[in-house]
Amino acid sequence: MSFRSRRDPAPHDDPVPFDDHSTSTSIATLAAAFCVGGALALLALTTARNARAHAPAGPADGAPLMRAPLQVVAPVDLKRYAGMWHEQARLPNRFQKKCTGPVTADYTLLDDGSVEVRNRCVLADGSFDESVGSARVVPVPGQPGAGRLEVRFAPEWLSWLPIVWGDYWILKLDRDYQVALVGTPNREYLWVLSRAPRLDAATLDAELEYARTLGFAVDRMIRTGDAAPAGNPLGN
Repeated sequence: MSFRSRRDPAPHDDPVPFDDHSTSTSIATLAAAFCVGGALALLALTTARNARAHAPAGPADGAPLMRAPLQVVAPVDLKRYAGMWHEQARLPNRFQKKCTGPVTADYTLLDDGSVEVRNRCVLADGSFDESVGSARVVPVPGQPGAGRLEVRFAPEWLSWLPIVWGDYWILKLDRDYQVALVGTPNREYLWVLSRAPRLDAATLDAELEYARTLGFAVDRMIRTGDAAPAGNPLGN
C-alpha cells in the first residue's frame, strides 16, 4: 500500500489552473532558441576555421604574414608606363598554363584614358598565344594617379559586369620605369616585369625578396626566362 500526502487548499484559496497549451508553447520556444543559438555558434566557428584555412601563406621562413593591406605606387604616369614589358617571373595561374616561353605585355594609352592591353606568350610548339583586353584606372581617395587598375579580357559588351574585371596593382616601380612588380590585393597573382627581355639575376632576386616581405608566396614563382625553350625568341 502506498501513501500519498495531499494538502487541501484553504477554503478561500483560488487554485491556479494548469495551462497545457501555454506550457507547451514556452517549452517549444526555449527549444527553438537553443537550436538557433547553437546553429549560429557552429556557423561562426566554421567561418573562423575556414578563414584561417584559406588565409594567404606567409613568408617561407614561417614569419607571420604582414596583415596590412597592400599599397600601390602613387603617382604613376601612364604615358611613361605604356609600352612593351617583358615578364620575368610569375605566380602560377590558370590562364598562363600553356605559356612555356617568353611572355610580353604591351600597353597602349588611349584617348579616353583607358589602356589597351595586349598579352602574348610562346607555347611549347613555338607558336604564339595572344590576348587583347582593356584596363581602366581605379581612383584611390587621397592618392591622385595611384597605380591601381582593373583589367578586362571579356568582350566589351560584358564590361558592365564587375566579375569580368580583375585587379592590377602596381606594387613597386623604379624611377626610370624599367622594372615593375604587379600583383593583386589577395596575393594570389604576382608578376615581375621589365623593359629588358632578360633581367639580371640580382635585380630579379631583389624584386622577389621585396614581394616576400609583402606576404607573397615567392617560392612558388615561375622564372619565365628559365622556362623559355631555346630557339623560341618572342620576336619583339
